[in-house]
Amino acid sequence: MYNSMYKKILLCLDNSPHSTAAIDFALTISKETEATVTGCHVYAAKLHDSRFAEMESGLPERYQNPEELERQRVIHDDLITKGLLAISDSYMGVLINRANEYGDEVATEATHLEGRNFEEILKESRAGGYDLVALGALGLGATGRCKTGSVARRVAKMAATDVLVVRDTDYKSELDTNTRGTITVAIDGSPRSFGALKSAIALSRIYSCSVEAIAAFDPQFHYTAFRSIAGVLSEEAGKLFRFKEQEKLHKEIIDGGLEKIYQDHLDTAVAVAEADGVKITTVLLSGKATDKILEHVDKTKPFMLVVGRTGLHATAELDVGNVTEECLGSAGCNLLVSSKEFTPAPCA
Repeated sequence: MYNSMYKKILLCLDNSPHSTAAIDFALTISKETEATVTGCHVYAAKLHDSRFAEMESGLPERYQNPEELERQRVIHDDLITKGLLAISDSYMGVLINRANEYGDEVATEATHLEGRNFEEILKESRAGGYDLVALGALGLGATGRCKTGSVARRVAKMAATDVLVVRDTDYKSELDTNTRGTITVAIDGSPRSFGALKSAIALSRIYSCSVEAIAAFDPQFHYTAFRSIAGVLSEEAGKLFRFKEQEKLHKEIIDGGLEKIYQDHLDTAVAVAEADGVKITTVLLSGKATDKILEHVDKTKPFMLVVGRTGLHATAELDVGNVTEECLGSAGCNLLVSSKEFTPAPCA
């Protein structure tokens, strides 16, 4: 058994291919850490009731007298509620059957929720003391163009805990002991990014993966800003701000300094991993962080990308940072949005 930060996992089920794959992701963690997996399905009986009410005026005349209309409402409500509960039970049955294949080490529970799917998932995740929510990237309503469904996006953005968004519908069970590839973690020097690194290290042991830390700095940002300013400065203002000297200063000192800062972040990540008994590789990327991270993921095709919920420049009001939000929508691999924080000791 591995020590893990995950003790209670909320697993969202809807019988879609991605949701079914998420079962194995969650059960693998459970088998290795003794975490409890609670299967959750949200059904919308009240929504069906409101839709029925909207269609009542179109019912045949024999159903329009008040007594008959009320009788039909009761029948409809009873059938819908029982039917949706039966569907939920069948989803839980899939989880239980799969859990039995993993052995007695796996503990599962079930909960049925009524309401709007993402709202009820968020409520349950907060009220139940879960430390991980696992769900498929796409549900039954998936379209061909969409990489991440609305429920996964909303839960990942608004949850207070870690969220695992599963894209790999070909994921193999824990019985497959071959190395699955790499877990890539994005580092920007923030406590959340180092918390993401700790999560990546823990998951690498569970899923038999190597760990790669990447960091991206943007040397073009200052040049773009300077060109924008230069286009509107008068000759007199340009002399006052010593525009040419400032541009040279950024090129020689600030941009070079940025590269060193982000390399230092990667060196710190190596030290953190070594303290946990893990050797990792690092890659320093040059360019706009979102673009370079996504390009790197597209090229290397890691098993999973781990990102902090927010980054270095986050404000208290921010639910997720820009890089995390873009990765949530566009990264073509499994994604963990980590809410954990870790502040490494300064490197000597």
